[in-house]
Amino acid sequence: MSVQVSTPARRPTGEILFALVFVSVGVAGLLAAGSIPIPPSETGIGPRAFPYIVCSMLVIVGAGIVAQVFRGKVGQAEESEDLDATAKTDWMALAKLVGFVVLHIFLIEPAGWPVAAAVLFSGAAWSLEAKPLWKAVIISVVLALVLQYVFGGLLGVSLPPGPLLEGVPFFNG
Repeated sequence: MSVQVSTPARRPTGEILFALVFVSVGVAGLLAAGSIPIPPSETGIGPRAFPYIVCSMLVIVGAGIVAQVFRGKVGQAEESEDLDATAKTDWMALAKLVGFVVLHIFLIEPAGWPVAAAVLFSGAAWSLEAKPLWKAVIISVVLALVLQYVFGGLLGVSLPPGPLLEGVPFFNG
């Protein structure tokens, strides 16, 4: 008769690190939100409310994930019929995406946010081989204009409209 000795299961460090990143980003956001200036004319909720809510939720969710992992409740890896375990990482597509993000950063000031966003969205579609590309470009332009209108026009967020939309009042924040 043999006696089996079970060794304690290793804690999944990936899940713990993921949760700690959540907690760290939440704490950093809470600290940074405290330095947001409040205008003297502000009588409502104020500009700090949304960052406080989001960052508090990040801390709570991250702490909850850490607690679940230490209790032994870890997520199970999903099985998918579409998953190809032998597929290699497409580093060229990743490099293209990073390039378009960098280009977006440099295009915001001279071209305006809608143009920079349309280039980013179109570039991401091209990098990920969207077919047909012309539809992705049209959707990118429409999405960039809608986002400019919602954030710049309706919410008053200062997104630079650029030289093409400078005179259009409902696109300016």
